[in-house]
Amino acid sequence: MMDFFTHCCKSNPAEQCWRWALGAMLWLLLGFTQAHAQASADVSQVKVERADDAVQLSAQVQFEIPSAVEDALLKGIPMVFLAEADILRERWYWYDKKVVTAQRSMRLSYQPLTRRWRLNINSGAGAPVGLALNQSLDSLAQALAIIKRVTLWKIADVAELDASAKYRVEFRFRLDLSQLPRPFQIGAIGQSDWDVSGSVIVPLSLETSR
Repeated sequence: MMDFFTHCCKSNPAEQCWRWALGAMLWLLLGFTQAHAQASADVSQVKVERADDAVQLSAQVQFEIPSAVEDALLKGIPMVFLAEADILRERWYWYDKKVVTAQRSMRLSYQPLTRRWRLNINSGAGAPVGLALNQSLDSLAQALAIIKRVTLWKIADVAELDASAKYRVEFRFRLDLSQLPRPFQIGAIGQSDWDVSGSVIVPLSLETSR
């Protein structure tokens, strides 16, 4: 590689050599970005629909729990997964306007004494009242199966929306690192071993589905 670079500089103008070096740097940066993105969650089967006077969202999230996250859970450190949904009103003259935000937190913890898993699901501040769940489970796989599937989650009241407008819904899923103890935050933020995140944007129709 060094011989090639030297030959390039001798046989071409300095500007061409600089462009080659810059291209190599960008290629390395792209490779790092793609490797980091592989740890992200895959959001699929997203469906947003009107059911009577409510807007409901269903989705499936696929991810492999990172070993660092599983190790921390087994040591008794709770993990909080967040599902967030923003309803955006389309505007041709400006950026889409966010009109409704809903949030659901899923707190997962391990009880070493009983060797059972505890899952608490609650709506966040400012979100519509949704599913409230407090459940004890036998295995991590059972808990993750619940976390990964969002079913008929009420994210808004139809009365909050204008039937004549066009809307889109941005759904996001992530592991909330800000909920970790401070020492874990310092080591986890920015590390791919702790990355669980994904998002998708889908259109919203206010036509009645039932």
